Amino acid sequence: GFGLLGHGSEMARGAGVSLVIEKDKVPVFEGARALANEGVKTGASGRNWESVKALVSGEMSHVERDLLCDPQTSGGLLVACAPETANDVLARFAAHGHVGAAIVGRVESGPASVRVA
Repeated sequence: GFGLLGHGSEMARGAGVSLVIEKDKVPVFEGARALANEGVKTGASGRNWESVKALVSGEMSHVERDLLCDPQTSGGLLVACAPETANDVLARFAAHGHVGAAIVGRVESGPASVRVA
């Protein structure tokens, strides 16, 4: 996997848009942040960051960056929809047992990029 920033970068490139990821809205498994603070991370986190850093802007700690680049963050399940349908999409996910789905950002016009806010 490529983590949330990796999959977000792919979407931004493919659609020619700018994604804004609100880091505080990204769900994180209990204990993951504590482990990341202790330096526990996958080797892929660093490789994923190297592959996307040219497209990514915004301030984030090394822990936040590692979590957003972790290949286990379900970045492959990143979904974009019209803002007015977002709550309906979340309700459909919940109806099928995916209660951890969350709105973590937005799409803006602009050059292909990902901004972490």
